[in-house]
Amino acid sequence: MNKANEFGSPQLLDTGIDGLNSVLCGGLIAERLHIVEGNPGAGKTTLAMQFLLAGAALGERGLFVSLAETERELRSFSAAHDWDLNGIEILEIIPSEASLTPDARYTMYHPSEVELGETTRAVLSEAQRLKPKRLVFDSLSGLRVLAESPVRYRRQILALKQHFSNQGCTILFVDDRPGQNGDMDLQTIANSVISLEAYTAEYGTLRRRVQVRKVRGCAFREGFHDYVIRKGGLKVFPRLVASEHFTEFAPGLVSSGLESVDSLLGGGLTRGTSALIMGPAGAGKSAIATQYVVAAAARGERSAMFVFDESIATLVERSAGLGMDVKEHIDAGTVSVRQINPAELSPGEFSHAVRKAAEGGASLVVIDSLTGYMNAMPSERFLSLHLHELLSYLGQQGITTLMIATQHGIIGVNQQPAVDTSYLADTVVLLRYFESFGLVRQVISVIKKRTGKHEHTIRELRFDKGLVVGPPIVDFHGVLAGAPEFVGSAANKDGLLDEAI
Repeated sequence: MNKANEFGSPQLLDTGIDGLNSVLCGGLIAERLHIVEGNPGAGKTTLAMQFLLAGAALGERGLFVSLAETERELRSFSAAHDWDLNGIEILEIIPSEASLTPDARYTMYHPSEVELGETTRAVLSEAQRLKPKRLVFDSLSGLRVLAESPVRYRRQILALKQHFSNQGCTILFVDDRPGQNGDMDLQTIANSVISLEAYTAEYGTLRRRVQVRKVRGCAFREGFHDYVIRKGGLKVFPRLVASEHFTEFAPGLVSSGLESVDSLLGGGLTRGTSALIMGPAGAGKSAIATQYVVAAAARGERSAMFVFDESIATLVERSAGLGMDVKEHIDAGTVSVRQINPAELSPGEFSHAVRKAAEGGASLVVIDSLTGYMNAMPSERFLSLHLHELLSYLGQQGITTLMIATQHGIIGVNQQPAVDTSYLADTVVLLRYFESFGLVRQVISVIKKRTGKHEHTIRELRFDKGLVVGPPIVDFHGVLAGAPEFVGSAANKDGLLDEAI
């Protein structure tokens, strides 16, 4: 990227983290001072090292000034990520009992024996020798310890900022004391402040999120964005904003592959809409979703299934028992199935996975189920917000989304979903059990469809080597309430008794 002139657009530096570059709308502004703050374990040093590695990949020399960890610790930490630190120099200014030897590669100072000014001069001397384009101080706590007063501490920081800016160097300060007294005053002189947070969920792994608190002179994506630390460093998942993504697509109807089901839905689901399939456990919700997936695969279209509540092996076995060979399509690559552990996956990472499936050409996405999805969220309120953006994004890509929602209870009037998202869906399909003369039966009905007409009948749903949707049920009243009352003729009653026997 060409360096901008004094009055033009600023030069943006790659942070080495694609997701963070997206949050920063390009990267960090060159030749400025930036602060990365966060509590222990948030990944501050990891981010700082990735910033230097990104510069090294472009041929820019980097200098890592460590006031907390030894070179040996940093290199061991880098080796765990398979990082090559070629082009990055390390300057240790940490407590040590080692003596300074003439052939030592790095100068070592003892904080109790030097003042902040002497430490600063050591850094300037090393920088004069190396002429780095990127400089990291890890961490500001070490500088605070060396300072005699807050006034002197701030003065030295300002001097460092001015000196390295004049040298065409970008500075990244790492701070492990976010929000402490006096720190906000320092943040006012920084061009940008990136805040990392690691927190413990009520159940599951440690969760992490990043927030850009300020960027002077440039736009950025506000709010919290989930991220993880894995081998290779930080991976940030920018918060999905549906309005930023739109793709032209041809309108049409999506068939289930079964004429009886399509008839209920007025010809099929409208492409680019979402459908919610609700019902008690075992009523056939997942089977209907799988039928759509198999039908799409038969048409040569790709589908993506995100399964929260059952294993992939169980999904394959269950589908095969209904005459739907999902494994064949998985092996062919037209169907992808990902088993999700809500205790291990953040909402942002899940949205990223769905977006990747959409970008990979999927025309149908199945989320099974919303109950498992909700367990990955801090609360139902956030589930609705996440789901609204996700459904809006998928709809704007022309992707049809099927969501499964399990309702509490098996038979009765008090069947409520674990989370009510029916108002978000364009189509709602309801499944129910009811008892008929000693026989447990299942029914299916379409409650709403925003994008067209649909049947208002209640039809029987059976599973016999596949899905079978019967004729409308007219002999019972109160079927959907779970308390049916027979209102048919005596002849029909005799037929139903024969069926029960």
